[in-house]
Amino acid sequence: MSDTYRLATWKDAETLLDLITRAYESIRALDIAFTATEADLGMIQDNLTQHTCYVLEQNGSLVATISLKTLEEVTEYPFLYWFAVDPARANRGIGSKLLRYVEETVVRDTLQAPAVTLATSRKHPWLLSMYERRGYVPFYERELGHDDTLVFLKKQLVGTGFTIRGAE
Repeated sequence: MSDTYRLATWKDAETLLDLITRAYESIRALDIAFTATEADLGMIQDNLTQHTCYVLEQNGSLVATISLKTLEEVTEYPFLYWFAVDPARANRGIGSKLLRYVEETVVRDTLQAPAVTLATSRKHPWLLSMYERRGYVPFYERELGHDDTLVFLKKQLVGTGFTIRGAE
């Protein structure tokens, strides 16, 4: 199986919308107020213009995506969001491959950031524990929707000599 990691382009917008719509169906069913659950083509195009969106292709098919931006009101470290894997290919390690690529190759090696951040719903039945198993540590929370909490997590990527603000 041939894996290709690359930046998404405008040509990918409709495919990304389809992927995100299908991947976030279970999130919508849980009534979690992630922005991605309401994504439309304009939002996808705005994301491609204003931020950095990575995709993983396998044998020419787009199977996963994750975006990267700054979120200065919460953290000085790069922030990952709109992480989606084709539900027809779930539980095959595809998401782990893309996440590891962005954490290591993009954030640590290219951006030279000592840590990376992301956020998830406290209400989701398994996402928080999954990220914690991957080395992410909660550092901040805020309201999400009317009955949920958005948990921000950090993962240290470079040596133990760095102090991650908020994780002391």
